[in-house]
Amino acid sequence: MSNLLFLTPEHDLQQQFDAAAPGTHIRLALGEYRQKVLIRTPGLIIDGEDMHKTVIVWDDYANKLDENGVEYNTFRTWTVAVCAPHITMRNLTVRNDALQPETKGQEVALSVLGDDFKMVHCRLSSTQDTLFAGPLPADLIERYQGFHRAELLSPTPSRQVYEECLIEGSVDFIFGCADALFDRCEIRNVYDVRQVGYVAAPAHALEQEEGFLFRYCRFTSDARVRRHSIYLARPWRDWGLCRFVNCTLEDHIHPLGYDKWSGTERNKTARFHEYPPVSGRVDWVKQVEEKYLP
Repeated sequence: MSNLLFLTPEHDLQQQFDAAAPGTHIRLALGEYRQKVLIRTPGLIIDGEDMHKTVIVWDDYANKLDENGVEYNTFRTWTVAVCAPHITMRNLTVRNDALQPETKGQEVALSVLGDDFKMVHCRLSSTQDTLFAGPLPADLIERYQGFHRAELLSPTPSRQVYEECLIEGSVDFIFGCADALFDRCEIRNVYDVRQVGYVAAPAHALEQEEGFLFRYCRFTSDARVRRHSIYLARPWRDWGLCRFVNCTLEDHIHPLGYDKWSGTERNKTARFHEYPPVSGRVDWVKQVEEKYLP
């Protein structure tokens, strides 16, 4: 039987998570935990009392300068970073509330690099780059050696599951190289003054065969998002892989569905699949393989 640990907003989450034994079941009381947290103890089960009222929140952003005058860069802006395996999170919100990404840059709410990660009935909230479903692509792992902490540069493959979650953002707000299942989630675009937005930005290597799978998800938007202004995905790296199966799309989604990423020819290599087929999509979107069909 796992240990039980009850925490309130007055607790230092970083200290408590680090001190917990592997496999501890942590219950978070209602309230706002304005803290930046790195999870590095394996096997933690983290439960909030309410998806919308148990909130871990911070406000770092890419253009922010650290104590040495160096910009944070996308991958230091997380509110919560999961670097341990076998983590489960349920019934809580992880938010980055920096806002104004058009001037501040990327604002990650959750980074996940640990394997066997599961999130159930949670809310992830930010603007640009809300969820980093790691690891990083190989070229960035090499580039950031000595700049980012080692845990955030792990090349280890990561399997992730998101069930009945609300994930909201504006640009590339689900991105990375994980093999990740999004099952019955609401994927919500929030307003961005730049108007055009993108949901997923996959960067999978050619040898990866699973990529991002969106299954029975609802793609929604707030009232200020323009009609036909959002693309389902664009490839962050050449072989980015996404499948969309039996999803419900509102009219903020552009009829073409997908973008090749400006200035590239990734339409020749990206692996984007959709079922059922939608008339008017780009000619390089593929049929979903039979094993992924209902």
